[in-house]
Amino acid sequence: MASTTTTDLRYPIGTYKPAATVSDQDRKQWIEEIGKAPAELRAAVAGLTPKQLDTPYRPDGWTVRQVVHHVPDSHMNAYVRYKLALTEENPTIKPYDEAGWANLSDTRTVPIDVSLQLLELIHVRWMALLRSLDARDLQRTFFHPDKKRTQTLEQTLGLYAWHGKHHVAHITSLREREGW
Repeated sequence: MASTTTTDLRYPIGTYKPAATVSDQDRKQWIEEIGKAPAELRAAVAGLTPKQLDTPYRPDGWTVRQVVHHVPDSHMNAYVRYKLALTEENPTIKPYDEAGWANLSDTRTVPIDVSLQLLELIHVRWMALLRSLDARDLQRTFFHPDKKRTQTLEQTLGLYAWHGKHHVAHITSLREREGW
């Protein structure tokens, strides 16, 4: 997985670029990066005030609170996609409206600690599953109807290693810019 650093506030670590080739070391590294996401997200928001949590990470962007609630929403969907791909032949997954989910009332009313705990607990199960997979398992696929393509679990692994770091960087770069 490669990314390009950018000054675009939407992509503080750069946009996701799938790796052309993937080694065993890449797979291991991505799994470890996914495993670190809950602690890194918790550290990124440590000590923020309610006003800071309700600050958008960029103009016209989600608030820090929305980002925190989004990550477990996304990772729950990824976990389910893995389980579907491992138990069915190239299943068509159910996409979801990320922006719509981020604007539902629970995102505004539920304390972020609930989503931080949810992410930690999802990752207990997801990491146990990921660490059990071999290279052949990671070649299993699902069909993403919004993207109109089939993708492997291995490709998804790289994407989610990036995804956690991407959203943590939204928060940490905002904190840096604001001097929090």
